[in-house]
Amino acid sequence: MIKICKSSAALLLLLPVSLASLAAEPKAVPEPMPGMQMPHGMGMGMGGMSEDQLELHLRNQQDHLLQMHDLSDQILAEKDPAKKEQLKKQQFELMKAHHAQKMEHRQEMKQKHHKMMQPETKTK
Repeated sequence: MIKICKSSAALLLLLPVSLASLAAEPKAVPEPMPGMQMPHGMGMGMGGMSEDQLELHLRNQQDHLLQMHDLSDQILAEKDPAKKEQLKKQQFELMKAHHAQKMEHRQEMKQKHHKMMQPETKTK
C-alpha cells in the first residue's frame, strides 16, 4: 500500500513538469502555399473572393435558403395531398438545381487548382 502511495505521489509531482515541457514546445504551423491566401478564415473556396464577390455569394445563398424555407412552410401548411406533393416536387427540383450549381463550381475550382499546381513546362 505504501508503494502505491509513493508511486502515485511521484506521478503527481512529475505531471506538472511534463505538462510544462509540452507547453514550452511551439507547434509547427505550415506556411500557406504562395497564391493560396485565405482571408477571413473562410477556407479553400472563399480565399480568392473580393468583398463584393463574397457579399454577392452570401446574398445568393440567403435567397436560396429563403426559397427553401418558404417552400417548407407551404408544404407544412398545405392540406391537399396533391398540392402538397407538387410543392415537394418543386422543392426537390430547387435542391437539385442548387446541388448541380455547387458541383459545377466545385469542378471549376478543382480545375483551377490543378492548373495552378502544375509546374510550368520549359521549352528550349
